[in-house]
Amino acid sequence: MLNAPMYRGDDVADLQRGLNRLGFDCGRPDGIFGPAAGRALTDFQRNSGLTPDGVCGTQTVRTLRLVSRQSGTGPGVASIREAEAVRSPASIGGLRIVVGQFGGLSSIARSLSRSLRENGATVMSTDEYEAQAQASAANRFGADAYLGFDARTDTCSIVSYFAVPSFESVGGRSLATRIVDELEPVLESRPVLNGMRLPVLRETRMPAVLCAVGPVRSVVDRTNLLTEAVTRAVSAWSEAPLEVSDPTAG
Repeated sequence: MLNAPMYRGDDVADLQRGLNRLGFDCGRPDGIFGPAAGRALTDFQRNSGLTPDGVCGTQTVRTLRLVSRQSGTGPGVASIREAEAVRSPASIGGLRIVVGQFGGLSSIARSLSRSLRENGATVMSTDEYEAQAQASAANRFGADAYLGFDARTDTCSIVSYFAVPSFESVGGRSLATRIVDELEPVLESRPVLNGMRLPVLRETRMPAVLCAVGPVRSVVDRTNLLTEAVTRAVSAWSEAPLEVSDPTAG
């Protein structure tokens, strides 16, 4: 049951998914009841003949469930909007990019930031410890993409983008897929591609990718190769932001 006040949590994500499927744009279903969710809820209430107070009470929940049963399933307006936002090809020189790291990989973050700037991108670096702080910085910067790096102690590297059962960041998946392809010959094993709801992916408003790579000493020793690989991936993504290679092909 959805109750007010709602701020963060699975109930909020359920509300966002329901409203998005009905065409009331909440943005990505991140489980955060922000201004977009409030406007979408009020708009839904107004269109349903309810008191448009932005409070998800019992009557609003009942009406939302009733209408949702009649609407079928689909990607929802948030997925469509994100796809449209990243559909147009550009160039790396026109991108605003945030590069973050969560400890142990500052040399990689600095090297990548420098490389992206040399290729014309406007880059901001952040090593805030909290994921929410990095996401907030990227949102304030108005970034086109967020690239985060986290250290692992083993050889299993994971490249993640934001995804939940009813939504995935199509731009994030495309960028993450390109990074996996470029990093495969650089790292000790092919990175795993994963759609996840990690905080820094959930709370950024742009395509975001978190690269958890390891072991630390090995990847730091390969900083130049890793920098070149990720720069190539970002450049290719900027020119075809929705093109995703098929990992099962060949």
